[in-house]
Amino acid sequence: MTGIDRREHIRTAMSAKVKVVHPELGEFLFSTRDISDGGVFIIVDGQAFEPNIGDKVTVQVQGLPVPAPVLDMLIVRKTNDGLGLQFELRGA
Repeated sequence: MTGIDRREHIRTAMSAKVKVVHPELGEFLFSTRDISDGGVFIIVDGQAFEPNIGDKVTVQVQGLPVPAPVLDMLIVRKTNDGLGLQFELRGA
């Protein structure tokens, strides 16, 4: 990576399936690449998912023995292979 790393939180590699729901684009299933206290990076891998920076989505981990919570997240970064999502606090 070139330039200054502005990351606030340490990233941990994590591969999990997540359901991402965008209010206009619909529901998608992606894999995660990493997670931190501030958010998660999802691998889009050529799927027809083209949200804008600043769009809100909900995210839910799939494949657990019990349903995972549905989290509000914000699209904060786009790369060639995926999207950086930031956790949002409900009611904030």
